[in-house]
Amino acid sequence: MAKIWKLGGSSWSNSTSGNKYKDYTVMGPQASLAKEKGLVQAEWYISPIERKRLKELMKRKDWPGIRDTILWFGALIALGTLGYYTWGTWWAPPVFIMYGLFYYSPGNSRWHECSHYTAFKTLWLNETVYHTASFFIMRPGTLWRWEHARHHTDTVIVGRDPEIVTSRPPNFKIILMNVFNLDLFKREFLRAIRHSFKALDESENDIIPAKERGKVYWEARIYLIIYILTIGLSIYLGSILPLMYVGLPAMYGAWLTNSVFFLTEHGGLDEDVLDHRMCTRTLYMNPVFEFLHWNMNYHIEHHMFPMVPYHALPTLHQEIKNDCPPPCTSVWDAMKEIIPVLMIQTRDPGYTILRMLPATARPYSPTGPYRDDAVSTRAAEKAVRTDS
Repeated sequence: MAKIWKLGGSSWSNSTSGNKYKDYTVMGPQASLAKEKGLVQAEWYISPIERKRLKELMKRKDWPGIRDTILWFGALIALGTLGYYTWGTWWAPPVFIMYGLFYYSPGNSRWHECSHYTAFKTLWLNETVYHTASFFIMRPGTLWRWEHARHHTDTVIVGRDPEIVTSRPPNFKIILMNVFNLDLFKREFLRAIRHSFKALDESENDIIPAKERGKVYWEARIYLIIYILTIGLSIYLGSILPLMYVGLPAMYGAWLTNSVFFLTEHGGLDEDVLDHRMCTRTLYMNPVFEFLHWNMNYHIEHHMFPMVPYHALPTLHQEIKNDCPPPCTSVWDAMKEIIPVLMIQTRDPGYTILRMLPATARPYSPTGPYRDDAVSTRAAEKAVRTDS
């Protein structure tokens, strides 16, 4: 397998709250350290690729997204109808498990892809699917678009990245709660209430531009109104069935995305580095998982070239795979790599996976991006964005 094991040299440090490795709070003390080290909004390593080929791969299309959206909503309508007619029988639980899976997992991946404006060529299609998916997974669109942009700018940079899934040492209580989003409604309802009164916390003030904040406030109010109406309908009918279709699937349908897909993207890999080959994982998935996750299993490729649409990521993978670590062969292969590392990190939080690069790859430099032609490649990507 494409890894070696490293017992990290970083030791525990004592604090008033007990032993702590790093403070993972966004805009906490670690953010200042990251800035001092030159890790904030830094230049990242990029695998070499011809400008013409990159431009071809970055071409946005409507049809793949339309096709997949029809399949997605077709599955939801079919499963939702079946759930209605089986409600009150033993067939209802497995039907709603599948409904929740198709509600949350594609909701998350469609939210993610549309946040980059790459799912569709037509902007209104992109935005319609984006805000629908954002509502499904209770991630207000404007807020999370900017938070996700920070994740791409400072990927797994402690104190800066708001989307780090596992801290060091791992908090298994939080990991287990996240399987079914057990604190989702409490966290997001409280945040929606706060946003509806135009109140942002420190990290949100840092991430969200002032001109975008009005959208955040109105999205929170709309979300609250819809959920309050759904709860009211459930009370009126004396049944939780309406909530089984809207709201609760963000909890009972989150298990695959939160416990598997998210962990495989960055789990167990290095942090505070400027090379996605070291902090991001690509793996192969079966076609069903790839549909649910919308090819985000090609995660190194996505982070290096976030303007390449999801449907072109398998091709991009073939273009740059000789410069990247060999991918994990399956989800199970990736989880076998991740779980032991998380267990060891409870004792030694500096323990990490170092990716082994093939002989054809340009070397990894721990002091910053390999400089051979990274600048020209970055310039090519910028030029392509301008041309598109």
